[in-house]
Amino acid sequence: MFPYFLLLFLSSGCVLSSDCPADCSCPIPDSIFCINRRSGTVPHVPTTSKELYIFQNGINTLSQDDFKGLVELEMLDLSQNKLAEIPDGVFEMLSKLKNLDLSSNHITHISKGSFSGLVQLERLYLHGNTIQSIHLEAFEGLEMLLELKLQGNQLTSLPSLHFPSLLLLDLSNNNIPALGPSDLQTPHLEALKVASLGLTSVDEDLIASLGNLHELDISMNQLTEVPHALKQDSLKGLIKLNLAANQFGELRMEDFQRLTGLQELDLSGLNLQSFPKSFFQIFPKLMHLTAAENPFNCLCPLAWFPVWLKEKDVELGRPEETRCHFPLVNAGKMLSALEHKDFGCPPSTTVLIGSPTGSTPVPQMLTTHPESTDTNALPPPPPPSDETVSSKTDSYPLPAEPPVSPSSTSGEYEQHICPANICLNGGTCNFDPLGQLSCLCPSGTSGLYCENVDEVPEPPKPLATEVSIVAPPMPEELDAISSRQVTSTSILLDLHRFIETRPHIRGIRLTYRNLSGPDRRPIILSVPASYPEYTLRGLRPNCTYSVCASPLGERVNSRANSSVETGSCTEARTGVPLTSLEPRVETQSQVTYTLIPALAALALVLGLAVVAGTIICLRKRRQAKAGMELELGPADPDPMEMEGIKACLENGGNGTLSQKQPEIDRCHTPQPPPSSQQNGGLDYEDL
Repeated sequence: MFPYFLLLFLSSGCVLSSDCPADCSCPIPDSIFCINRRSGTVPHVPTTSKELYIFQNGINTLSQDDFKGLVELEMLDLSQNKLAEIPDGVFEMLSKLKNLDLSSNHITHISKGSFSGLVQLERLYLHGNTIQSIHLEAFEGLEMLLELKLQGNQLTSLPSLHFPSLLLLDLSNNNIPALGPSDLQTPHLEALKVASLGLTSVDEDLIASLGNLHELDISMNQLTEVPHALKQDSLKGLIKLNLAANQFGELRMEDFQRLTGLQELDLSGLNLQSFPKSFFQIFPKLMHLTAAENPFNCLCPLAWFPVWLKEKDVELGRPEETRCHFPLVNAGKMLSALEHKDFGCPPSTTVLIGSPTGSTPVPQMLTTHPESTDTNALPPPPPPSDETVSSKTDSYPLPAEPPVSPSSTSGEYEQHICPANICLNGGTCNFDPLGQLSCLCPSGTSGLYCENVDEVPEPPKPLATEVSIVAPPMPEELDAISSRQVTSTSILLDLHRFIETRPHIRGIRLTYRNLSGPDRRPIILSVPASYPEYTLRGLRPNCTYSVCASPLGERVNSRANSSVETGSCTEARTGVPLTSLEPRVETQSQVTYTLIPALAALALVLGLAVVAGTIICLRKRRQAKAGMELELGPADPDPMEMEGIKACLENGGNGTLSQKQPEIDRCHTPQPPPSSQQNGGLDYEDL
């Protein structure tokens, strides 16, 4: 019996492998990769397929028959083909499709029915085409869309984009000189990229309508000043801003006062010559700064900048393109590589004051401008490389007729001042017995100013051995992915190292799951290898996510957690949204103000009820007592009336109100009224 099942299993496997189309590979169940097929038609694939990659195939036309029966398909990649149009209804049967990539084709127009039927579509990539027009109703029905990429086309206008769930919109590198709030009805948008559109201004009402914006790219436009729209309160949550390659004359601190949450800032190509020293104090969370292609004046007012970069551990983007323009001694040098002494700040010099009685000279520090120093007839030194502080040794006595120190009062004190940076490479400024200035050179240097550096011998071999022992873990470190920034609903992944260590991969498969929620099923995305950064969006706030990357096309074990089986992994925790904290305080204050009057009114009603019950009980007791004394009738008292009187006597009031009198009933612990219990345990939902 067992051999029969084994034979059946093997035969079914052969059938499954035979379903893989010719010139394609099927390394993962339900996933088919048809790359560089050099065919103008879509291959026939099994109806159970969920992922279909047919990029770089030379496909020039599509029809409904190409996707007939593929009702389970979730991912379709048709990028880098030769499609000139998208026929109406061609994807109508793909009701479960979530990702559609049509980038880098030759599409010129999007018609009304191009995407009809794609009710679950989440990502639509149309960048890198030649699209000139989009029908006004082309995107109707795409209510679930999260990402829309239209950059790199020939658009001059847009239909009104009404996407209630959209998180990413990229319109860069088109010709759309104006955008208003009616053009973008995307209240939950997190990332807006409008670089190189020809914008001359940024609409303030548009920015005000985007209260969830985390990333804004307005680079390479025709803006002549920092847009006033950046002063909107809606941008308090902005963490990434790109202003590069505009025509700003200067940067004013008041234009950035609202952007205290910035973590990344790009100020490249703005013709900046310097930064005010207090400018970056506005951004306490800044981690990445790009300031390339600016003609910086590397003078003393900018000497704080490299020091600030190191102290705040701010990463400088494109440092090899961030160079000095002036003065000539620093021209072409990398700004981040300069030291404080290279900026030509007034140096500190040592003033030696001698005593006429032969006591030990006492050094005093005085600040002297370079032009006021006495070089003692020495020629000007070569460009300085090290700042030195002059000193006087006991082997050289003071000259017989020294210059008079301006700080002395009697003329008996003597002074020798070394010129700034006269001795190089750690040399010490000194005076010979005749009072002439000279340089004492340290070991390994020589010359009049210690300007010659002898060749440094190679380090001992044992040190090289130690380095070789520590070196092997480096490739493993380079193989990791990491998260650069995190918001309440998104994680930015850094894939640079992952791509660099795999230069021949066709793409990247990202698998992420929520480790904090009950549903930990993995979500799989495919990212081109040309994306060194990718942002996961639409995540849940205050949750820990595990993200793994592996080369596209390799088998992935969905249950594996090790980097060996899944590629490289990282974990990141989304933050708590700011909007969930502020309403909480407001709601609590409103509840407090509403609850106190309600409790006061309830206490007043209870007090009146107690008084009324007591009066009624006393009145009944008096009537009963009076009736018995006068003997008005032989009948016995009503049992019900006696029970009522007894209850009143025992409880101190009307028996029907005993449940509402916690202050009189001493036998039971007082219970708060139902309304106070409910309000006291209010639950707030994080929005």
